[in-house]
Amino acid sequence: MYIFKNSNIHNNFKNSIVAIGNFDGLHLGHQKVLIEAKKKAKKEKLKFGIITFEPIPLMYFNKKILNHRINNLKQKLEIFNKFKVDFVNIITFDKKFSNFSYLYFIKKIISKKLNCKFIFVSKNFRFGKNREGDIYKLKKFEESLNYKTIITKPLKKINKVLSSSMIRKLISKGEIKKVNQFLGRPWRIEGKVINGKKRGRKIGFPTCNLKIKDYVLPRLGVYAVKVDLANKRKKGIANIGYRPTFNGKSLLLEVNIFGLSKNLYKKTIKVDLIKFIRPEKKFKNINKLKEQIKKDIIIARK
Repeated sequence: MYIFKNSNIHNNFKNSIVAIGNFDGLHLGHQKVLIEAKKKAKKEKLKFGIITFEPIPLMYFNKKILNHRINNLKQKLEIFNKFKVDFVNIITFDKKFSNFSYLYFIKKIISKKLNCKFIFVSKNFRFGKNREGDIYKLKKFEESLNYKTIITKPLKKINKVLSSSMIRKLISKGEIKKVNQFLGRPWRIEGKVINGKKRGRKIGFPTCNLKIKDYVLPRLGVYAVKVDLANKRKKGIANIGYRPTFNGKSLLLEVNIFGLSKNLYKKTIKVDLIKFIRPEKKFKNINKLKEQIKKDIIIARK
Protein backbone atom coordinates (compact mmCIF):
# COMPACT_ATOMS: atom_id res chain seq x y z
CA MET A 1 0.00 0.00 0.00
CA TYR A 2 1.40 3.37 -1.05
CA ILE A 3 0.78 6.52 0.98
CA PHE A 4 0.63 9.95 -0.64
CA LYS A 5 -0.04 13.39 0.82
CA ASN A 6 -2.12 16.26 -0.50
CA SER A 7 -3.05 14.71 -3.86
CA ASN A 8 0.59 14.37 -4.91
CA ILE A 9 0.12 10.83 -6.16
CA HIS A 10 2.26 8.96 -8.66
CA ASN A 11 0.97 8.71 -12.23
CA ASN A 12 0.63 4.93 -11.83
CA PHE A 13 -2.21 5.52 -9.36
CA LYS A 14 -4.21 7.98 -11.42
CA ASN A 15 -7.27 6.80 -13.38
CA SER A 16 -8.32 4.84 -10.31
CA ILE A 17 -11.32 4.10 -8.13
CA VAL A 18 -11.36 6.09 -4.89
CA ALA A 19 -13.47 6.08 -1.74
CA ILE A 20 -13.60 9.45 0.03
CA GLY A 21 -14.27 10.05 3.72
CA ASN A 22 -12.93 10.43 7.25
CA PHE A 23 -13.41 6.70 7.91
CA ASP A 24 -13.05 7.25 11.65
CA GLY A 25 -13.35 3.86 13.33
CA LEU A 26 -13.57 1.95 10.05
CA HIS A 27 -16.70 0.21 11.30
CA LEU A 28 -18.64 -2.46 9.38
CA GLY A 29 -20.39 0.23 7.32
CA HIS A 30 -17.04 1.63 6.17
CA GLN A 31 -15.75 -1.88 5.54
CA LYS A 32 -18.77 -2.58 3.31
CA VAL A 33 -17.75 0.43 1.19
CA LEU A 34 -14.15 -0.81 0.93
CA ILE A 35 -15.29 -4.27 -0.12
CA GLU A 36 -17.68 -2.90 -2.79
CA ALA A 37 -15.05 -0.50 -4.14
CA LYS A 38 -12.44 -3.25 -4.20
CA LYS A 39 -14.77 -5.51 -6.20
CA LYS A 40 -15.45 -2.69 -8.66
CA ALA A 41 -11.72 -2.06 -9.05
CA LYS A 42 -11.12 -5.72 -9.80
CA LYS A 43 -13.92 -5.79 -12.35
CA GLU A 44 -12.71 -2.62 -14.09
CA LYS A 45 -9.03 -3.62 -13.71
CA LEU A 46 -8.21 -0.36 -11.94
CA LYS A 47 -6.27 0.59 -8.82
CA PHE A 48 -8.26 1.25 -5.67
CA GLY A 49 -7.42 4.09 -3.30
CA ILE A 50 -8.70 6.09 -0.36
CA ILE A 51 -8.90 9.85 0.08
CA THR A 52 -9.03 10.79 3.75
CA PHE A 53 -8.40 13.91 5.80
CA GLU A 54 -6.05 14.70 8.66
CA PRO A 55 -6.92 16.05 11.16
CA ILE A 56 -10.61 15.13 11.18
CA PRO A 57 -12.34 18.31 9.91
CA LEU A 58 -14.61 18.62 12.96
CA MET A 59 -11.56 18.69 15.24
CA TYR A 60 -9.92 21.30 13.03
CA PHE A 61 -12.92 23.64 13.15
CA ASN A 62 -13.63 23.16 16.85
CA LYS A 63 -10.43 23.13 18.90
CA LYS A 64 -12.47 22.51 22.06
CA ILE A 65 -13.23 18.98 20.89
CA LEU A 66 -10.39 17.03 22.47
CA ASN A 67 -11.71 13.48 22.78
CA HIS A 68 -13.29 12.52 19.49
CA ARG A 69 -11.33 9.92 17.53
CA ILE A 70 -12.24 6.25 17.45
CA ASN A 71 -8.85 5.41 16.03
CA ASN A 72 -5.72 7.35 15.19
CA LEU A 73 -4.18 7.73 11.73
CA LYS A 74 -1.69 4.90 12.26
CA GLN A 75 -4.48 2.49 13.20
CA LYS A 76 -6.56 3.65 10.25
CA LEU A 77 -3.72 2.98 7.81
CA GLU A 78 -3.13 -0.48 9.31
CA ILE A 79 -6.78 -1.40 8.67
CA PHE A 80 -6.67 0.00 5.11
CA ASN A 81 -3.63 -2.20 4.52
CA LYS A 82 -5.52 -5.29 5.73
CA PHE A 83 -8.15 -4.58 3.09
CA LYS A 84 -5.38 -4.50 0.48
CA VAL A 85 -6.01 -0.93 -0.58
CA ASP A 86 -3.54 0.06 -3.33
CA PHE A 87 -2.96 3.60 -2.09
CA VAL A 88 -4.08 6.17 0.47
CA ASN A 89 -4.06 9.88 -0.20
CA ILE A 90 -3.96 11.84 3.07
CA ILE A 91 -5.11 15.42 2.57
CA THR A 92 -3.99 17.87 5.24
CA PHE A 93 -7.11 19.61 6.48
CA ASP A 94 -5.89 23.11 7.28
CA LYS A 95 -6.96 26.71 6.72
CA LYS A 96 -5.89 26.68 3.08
CA PHE A 97 -7.72 23.47 2.23
CA SER A 98 -10.85 24.46 4.19
CA ASN A 99 -11.16 27.57 1.99
CA PHE A 100 -11.15 25.66 -1.30
CA SER A 101 -14.53 25.81 -3.03
CA TYR A 102 -16.41 22.62 -3.88
CA LEU A 103 -15.68 23.43 -7.54
CA TYR A 104 -11.93 23.53 -6.86
CA PHE A 105 -12.13 20.15 -5.11
CA ILE A 106 -13.97 18.58 -8.05
CA LYS A 107 -12.00 20.13 -10.91
CA LYS A 108 -8.50 20.46 -9.47
CA ILE A 109 -8.28 17.49 -7.08
CA ILE A 110 -10.81 14.86 -8.20
CA SER A 111 -10.34 15.46 -11.93
CA LYS A 112 -6.96 17.06 -12.64
CA LYS A 113 -4.68 15.75 -9.87
CA LEU A 114 -6.24 12.33 -9.26
CA ASN A 115 -8.15 11.84 -12.50
CA CYS A 116 -10.56 9.45 -10.74
CA LYS A 117 -12.76 7.17 -12.81
CA PHE A 118 -15.14 6.07 -10.05
CA ILE A 119 -15.82 7.84 -6.74
CA PHE A 120 -17.41 6.03 -3.80
CA VAL A 121 -19.05 8.36 -1.26
CA SER A 122 -21.90 8.25 1.26
CA LYS A 123 -25.15 10.08 0.45
CA ASN A 124 -24.44 12.72 3.13
CA PHE A 125 -20.90 13.47 1.88
CA ARG A 126 -20.20 17.21 2.03
CA PHE A 127 -17.08 19.04 0.87
CA GLY A 128 -15.67 22.43 -0.07
CA LYS A 129 -15.83 25.75 1.73
CA ASN A 130 -18.87 26.00 4.02
CA ARG A 131 -19.72 22.39 3.04
CA GLU A 132 -21.33 23.64 -0.16
CA GLY A 133 -20.44 20.52 -2.14
CA ASP A 134 -22.64 17.41 -2.06
CA ILE A 135 -23.41 14.31 -4.12
CA TYR A 136 -25.61 16.30 -6.52
CA LYS A 137 -22.77 18.66 -7.37
CA LEU A 138 -20.46 15.67 -7.84
CA LYS A 139 -22.94 14.11 -10.26
CA LYS A 140 -23.37 17.39 -12.14
CA PHE A 141 -19.80 17.24 -13.49
CA GLU A 142 -19.62 13.50 -14.18
CA GLU A 143 -20.01 13.71 -17.95
CA SER A 144 -17.80 16.73 -18.56
CA LEU A 145 -14.96 15.46 -16.33
CA ASN A 146 -15.32 11.77 -17.21
CA TYR A 147 -15.93 10.11 -13.84
CA LYS A 148 -18.80 8.22 -12.20
CA THR A 149 -20.12 8.79 -8.66
CA ILE A 150 -21.28 5.73 -6.74
CA ILE A 151 -23.42 6.45 -3.68
CA THR A 152 -22.95 3.70 -1.11
CA LYS A 153 -25.97 2.33 0.74
CA PRO A 154 -25.71 2.69 4.53
CA LEU A 155 -25.47 -0.36 6.76
CA LYS A 156 -28.12 -0.62 9.47
CA LYS A 157 -27.68 -2.05 12.95
CA ILE A 158 -30.29 -2.10 15.74
CA ASN A 159 -32.63 -0.36 13.26
CA LYS A 160 -30.27 2.61 12.90
CA VAL A 161 -27.73 3.59 10.29
CA LEU A 162 -24.31 2.47 11.52
CA SER A 163 -22.11 5.55 11.86
CA SER A 164 -19.01 6.81 13.63
CA SER A 165 -21.31 8.98 15.78
CA MET A 166 -23.19 5.90 16.94
CA ILE A 167 -19.92 4.15 17.82
CA ARG A 168 -18.75 7.17 19.84
CA LYS A 169 -21.98 7.21 21.86
CA LEU A 170 -21.69 3.50 22.61
CA ILE A 171 -18.08 3.93 23.74
CA SER A 172 -19.07 6.77 26.07
CA LYS A 173 -21.78 4.55 27.57
CA GLY A 174 -19.38 1.65 28.14
CA GLU A 175 -21.28 -0.60 25.72
CA ILE A 176 -18.05 -2.16 24.49
CA LYS A 177 -19.58 -5.46 23.42
CA LYS A 178 -21.77 -3.64 20.86
CA VAL A 179 -18.87 -1.39 19.84
CA ASN A 180 -16.67 -4.41 19.10
CA GLN A 181 -19.50 -6.09 17.22
CA PHE A 182 -20.06 -3.03 15.01
CA LEU A 183 -16.32 -2.49 14.43
CA GLY A 184 -15.76 -6.15 13.59
CA ARG A 185 -12.83 -6.13 16.01
CA PRO A 186 -12.10 -4.98 19.59
CA TRP A 187 -11.88 -1.23 20.09
CA ARG A 188 -8.24 -0.35 20.71
CA ILE A 189 -6.40 2.40 22.55
CA GLU A 190 -2.74 2.57 21.61
CA GLY A 191 -0.04 4.53 23.37
CA LYS A 192 3.35 4.78 25.00
CA VAL A 193 3.63 3.68 28.63
CA ILE A 194 4.34 6.66 30.87
CA ASN A 195 5.78 6.89 34.35
CA GLY A 196 3.20 6.82 37.12
CA LYS A 197 3.36 7.06 40.90
CA LYS A 198 3.70 3.26 41.15
CA ARG A 199 0.76 2.97 43.54
CA GLY A 200 -0.43 -0.17 41.77
CA ARG A 201 2.91 -1.86 42.33
CA LYS A 202 2.84 -0.91 46.02
CA ILE A 203 -0.56 -2.54 46.57
CA GLY A 204 0.30 -5.66 44.55
CA PHE A 205 -1.24 -4.78 41.19
CA PRO A 206 1.41 -3.15 38.96
CA THR A 207 0.01 -1.18 36.03
CA CYS A 208 1.11 0.28 32.72
CA ASN A 209 -0.20 3.82 32.39
CA LEU A 210 -1.34 5.41 29.12
CA LYS A 211 -2.78 8.81 28.31
CA ILE A 212 -6.12 8.78 26.47
CA LYS A 213 -5.01 11.68 24.22
CA ASP A 214 -7.65 12.47 21.56
CA TYR A 215 -9.47 9.13 21.65
CA VAL A 216 -13.18 9.11 22.45
CA LEU A 217 -13.56 9.20 26.22
CA PRO A 218 -14.98 5.81 27.31
CA ARG A 219 -17.26 5.37 30.29
CA LEU A 220 -15.00 5.70 33.33
CA GLY A 221 -14.46 2.42 35.09
CA VAL A 222 -12.95 -1.04 34.98
CA TYR A 223 -12.66 -3.17 31.83
CA ALA A 224 -11.51 -6.64 30.89
CA VAL A 225 -8.82 -6.12 28.23
CA LYS A 226 -6.37 -7.87 25.95
CA VAL A 227 -2.99 -6.29 25.38
CA ASP A 228 -0.69 -6.53 22.37
CA LEU A 229 2.97 -5.96 23.17
CA ALA A 230 5.66 -6.90 20.66
CA ASN A 231 4.73 -10.43 19.54
CA LYS A 232 2.71 -11.31 22.63
CA ARG A 233 -0.99 -11.02 23.36
CA LYS A 234 -1.89 -10.97 27.05
CA LYS A 235 -5.11 -10.73 29.03
CA GLY A 236 -5.52 -8.10 31.69
CA ILE A 237 -7.69 -5.61 33.50
CA ALA A 238 -7.76 -1.85 33.07
CA ASN A 239 -9.11 1.16 34.90
CA ILE A 240 -9.97 4.29 32.93
CA GLY A 241 -10.43 7.33 35.11
CA TYR A 242 -9.03 9.67 37.73
CA ARG A 243 -8.26 7.26 40.64
CA PRO A 244 -10.63 8.97 43.14
CA THR A 245 -9.38 6.84 46.07
CA PHE A 246 -6.04 8.62 45.65
CA ASN A 247 -7.62 11.98 44.71
CA GLY A 248 -6.15 11.75 41.23
CA LYS A 249 -6.61 14.69 38.87
CA SER A 250 -5.34 13.45 35.51
CA LEU A 251 -7.21 11.03 33.27
CA LEU A 252 -5.32 7.77 32.72
CA LEU A 253 -5.78 4.29 31.37
CA GLU A 254 -4.05 1.93 33.83
CA VAL A 255 -3.54 -1.67 32.74
CA ASN A 256 -2.65 -4.63 34.93
CA ILE A 257 -1.38 -7.31 32.53
CA PHE A 258 -1.84 -10.83 33.89
CA GLY A 259 1.39 -12.79 34.26
CA LEU A 260 3.64 -9.84 33.43
CA SER A 261 5.72 -8.00 35.98
CA LYS A 262 8.50 -6.37 33.95
CA ASN A 263 8.66 -2.60 33.41
CA LEU A 264 7.28 -1.48 30.04
CA TYR A 265 8.05 2.22 30.52
CA LYS A 266 8.32 4.03 27.15
CA LYS A 267 7.15 0.91 25.27
CA THR A 268 4.14 1.21 22.95
CA ILE A 269 1.29 -1.12 23.83
CA LYS A 270 -2.12 -1.74 22.29
CA VAL A 271 -5.03 -2.19 24.68
CA ASP A 272 -8.21 -3.85 23.35
CA LEU A 273 -11.29 -3.23 25.49
CA ILE A 274 -13.31 -6.44 25.76
CA LYS A 275 -15.96 -5.89 28.42
CA PHE A 276 -17.05 -3.19 30.86
CA ILE A 277 -16.98 -4.56 34.42
CA ARG A 278 -17.99 -1.68 36.73
CA PRO A 279 -17.94 2.13 37.06
CA GLU A 280 -15.02 3.88 38.72
CA LYS A 281 -15.68 4.62 42.41
CA LYS A 282 -13.94 6.01 45.47
CA PHE A 283 -13.13 3.51 48.23
CA LYS A 284 -12.89 4.26 51.95
CA ASN A 285 -9.33 2.93 52.13
CA ILE A 286 -6.68 1.01 50.19
CA ASN A 287 -7.70 -2.34 51.68
CA LYS A 288 -11.24 -1.94 50.35
CA LEU A 289 -9.77 -1.05 46.96
CA LYS A 290 -7.55 -4.18 46.98
CA GLU A 291 -10.53 -6.38 47.84
CA GLN A 292 -12.48 -4.96 44.92
CA ILE A 293 -9.57 -5.33 42.48
CA LYS A 294 -9.33 -9.04 43.37
CA LYS A 295 -13.04 -9.44 42.56
CA ASP A 296 -12.62 -7.48 39.32
CA ILE A 297 -9.72 -9.71 38.24
CA ILE A 298 -11.82 -12.86 38.77
CA ILE A 299 -14.52 -11.39 36.51
CA ALA A 300 -11.97 -10.23 33.91
CA ARG A 301 -10.31 -13.66 33.76
CA LYS A 302 -13.69 -15.26 33.07
